[in-house]
Amino acid sequence: MKNNADILKNFKPEHDFFIGVDSDGCVFDSMGIKQRECFCPWMIAYFGLQPVAHAARQCKDFADLASKTRGANRHKTIVRILTELLPSHPEAIERGFEVPQFKHYQAWVADPSSELSDAGLTKAIENCSEEQAKKELQTALEWSKAVNDAVEKIVKNVPPFPYVDKTLGKMAKSADIAIISATPADTIEREWREYGILKHTDMVAGQEMGTKEQQLSAVACDNYKPQNRMMIGDALGDLHAARENDCLFFPIMPGNEIKSWKLLFEKAFEKFINGQYAGEYENELISQFKQCLPDTPSWQTTKQ
Repeated sequence: MKNNADILKNFKPEHDFFIGVDSDGCVFDSMGIKQRECFCPWMIAYFGLQPVAHAARQCKDFADLASKTRGANRHKTIVRILTELLPSHPEAIERGFEVPQFKHYQAWVADPSSELSDAGLTKAIENCSEEQAKKELQTALEWSKAVNDAVEKIVKNVPPFPYVDKTLGKMAKSADIAIISATPADTIEREWREYGILKHTDMVAGQEMGTKEQQLSAVACDNYKPQNRMMIGDALGDLHAARENDCLFFPIMPGNEIKSWKLLFEKAFEKFINGQYAGEYENELISQFKQCLPDTPSWQTTKQ
């Protein structure tokens, strides 16, 4: 299966219904091991956070697993940690630690035209003439590549949640299924193929194809009626992508993933196909979902 922009551009529907589904933390119980064993150690090493490593780990857990930015692009959460979470952490404050800011990297992440991927960083470095900016972007690229290598070596034997395989198989009979993810496409394909669930999908969209909003827009908006398209995800970013593209949303509740997939298999998908999902039923699920992902960590106060 090829993974490039042409897949989005040339995608041809086979059914009247569309399902977009996230991967990490949604289909696979892999977010914890990826963040704690792959992302976090190299973040501490490359961004110079060794003096406050314990606090940095707490910030990474909150940003990527237990808050509103769960599942967000890796570069956006790094910036959130460096600029918002770690500077407010009591350990960093008590130690008088000045959190490295990487201003040029921040600017690249904030630029809407930036492609927030390894390929995008490589292009930015090639087009950069300022030495300090190039140094910061190179650091971020080396960190990202180190993370990818660690994921490939460490994250193994992590199967999909129970009910995923048979739910995808059930949905594939009447809906086109696309993986909509901020994970590199090669990683997605390897993980889904390993457990025999790639066969249920019609397209793989990884970080190389833009944001989740862009992926959904390209493949779903012109091909399916609004009431016939749904995004399945475990993060507020997935919900945002769905709403930006007038898609329905089914939440995989962090901490209750198996129960969520069982509900989708036994009840929610049928409601979707029968036009009974939108409205009160969806709203109640989304309300429960938002309660799982707070905005502010416990160490922050309302006082500045």
